[in-house]
Amino acid sequence: MGYAQRFGRSPESRDAFIGGAEPPPHIRRHSRGFVAGFPKHYFVKKHILIYGLLGGLLIALLKLVEYRFLVVEHSIEIYGGLIALVFAALGIWLGLKLTKPKEVVVFKEVALSTAAPFSLNEKSRRELTITRRELEILELIASGMSNREIAEKLFVSENTVKTHSSRLFDKLGAKRRTQAVQLGKERGLIP
Repeated sequence: MGYAQRFGRSPESRDAFIGGAEPPPHIRRHSRGFVAGFPKHYFVKKHILIYGLLGGLLIALLKLVEYRFLVVEHSIEIYGGLIALVFAALGIWLGLKLTKPKEVVVFKEVALSTAAPFSLNEKSRRELTITRRELEILELIASGMSNREIAEKLFVSENTVKTHSSRLFDKLGAKRRTQAVQLGKERGLIP
């Protein structure tokens, strides 16, 4: 049984285009690899692509169903984890907020003297018989200098500074350097 008897048409018409139009001569000559004007491998690739897409959709659907069962089965653990995450974030935020160094503005009152500039009380100096050199040493003691520093500044020996200091302490009635400075300020000898 031949092709025409089986399908009721001639072998030439089997590769005819859809709608009854005749294929062009170059397709008719090599019609074995074409179906309705398209290469046969085009339909094979198309089928593979469709089956691949359907398989991917099916796998995604199964994963979604698996995810839903996972969420339903472990919902308490998931909610507990979410609550722990929220509280951890809140704790970190609060910790950063509370331990942040705060800026402190300090207002400090500074006393400004509106009185006249310092003037030496010559009367008190004469009464106590304090020399100019002893007065100079008292001013340097008040500025916080040691005996050695005073000696270097005045170009004298340290023993000379000690001698002037002890005579000054006797005249003021002081036992220590700080007491001598305080008495000198009270009597108007140093500023």
